[in-house]
Amino acid sequence: MSRAILVGLGPRSYQVRVGAGLIDAAGEAVTPLIKRRRTAIVTDETVWGLHGARLMGSLTRAGIAATPIVVAPGEQTKSFEGLAEVTDRLLALELDRGDVIVAFGGGVVGDLAGFAAAIYKRGIDFVQIPTTLLAQVDSSVGGKTAIDTPRGKNLVGAFHQPRLVLADLDVLSSLPEREMRAGYAEVIKYGLLGDFAFFEWLEANGAAVLAREAVALSQAVARSVEMKAEIVEEDEIEQGRRALLNLGHTFGHALESETGYGEALLHGEAVGAGMALAFRFSAAQGLCDAQEAARATAAIAAAGLPTRLSDIRAEPFAAERLVRHMAQDKKAQDGRLTFILARRLGEAFVAKDVDAAAVTQFLKSEGAA
Repeated sequence: MSRAILVGLGPRSYQVRVGAGLIDAAGEAVTPLIKRRRTAIVTDETVWGLHGARLMGSLTRAGIAATPIVVAPGEQTKSFEGLAEVTDRLLALELDRGDVIVAFGGGVVGDLAGFAAAIYKRGIDFVQIPTTLLAQVDSSVGGKTAIDTPRGKNLVGAFHQPRLVLADLDVLSSLPEREMRAGYAEVIKYGLLGDFAFFEWLEANGAAVLAREAVALSQAVARSVEMKAEIVEEDEIEQGRRALLNLGHTFGHALESETGYGEALLHGEAVGAGMALAFRFSAAQGLCDAQEAARATAAIAAAGLPTRLSDIRAEPFAAERLVRHMAQDKKAQDGRLTFILARRLGEAFVAKDVDAAAVTQFLKSEGAA
């Protein structure tokens, strides 16, 4: 039994379907969106090896001719080079603007395929079939697409909404434990930024979610998607409330930059550490009670996520270097730092013009050099 959550954006509205077995029914779900019964599937080697046959079988049964475009797994693929490879393959297939691309993978594939769809012949429709917990609850919903550059993460991209999202919970059974924990960071984020009752539910049921117990997992994914849909409907292109979804990301992206966007620190792990740092920085600035920050940190740590700089690496980070990365963040304006900070559990807010010196001092108090 699947649940359908509407992302209400007028004529660009679409469903996010959450449930088991959705890949096997993908052909039927995608058929109404496809005019010429053909598509290209952008995926990575790992996902294609695990689940490609299921998707191809479903599309074939629906009479859809599908060509896979298989890229290397990992954040490094989300680059200008990766984008050039995907768009060149799409051009070679002679897809036109009436066709549809399928993004089949985690956040890297979704971002890369979505951005390629946004710019290919000035825009082509695409469908998201996210295969990681992080992608199902966050990156596949809302139309943010981007690639990374040496100067920072997600700095080149576009808002391009999918036509449909199929979040098949079955695929999470093959997800490594570390990837599952990384995705859980984005789940707990929704409780921390705007739904205290959901945060409390996760405190009680987080272990069941991480153990992939069906009822708990379905509830966690569906509630996360509901919250994201509500925020995107209100603020599609991040001029206001949608910025709250970046809780933990300013600290997190700086840590990713310093660790090279690779296996040393997964995106969800960076977000987990970043959220704990954001709550403790809020407490240090007198914005949030220290006990609330400690409770947030404990809930993140209980999921096996890093919450301290020393959890990420033994060598101290340089505070000034981290702050320089933060100055390159998309939310920074006129050289001023913007953070998502907290007043209490379940209540985050956008803080503009944050003092860089205060952030540097805080990072040093957290063990940075």
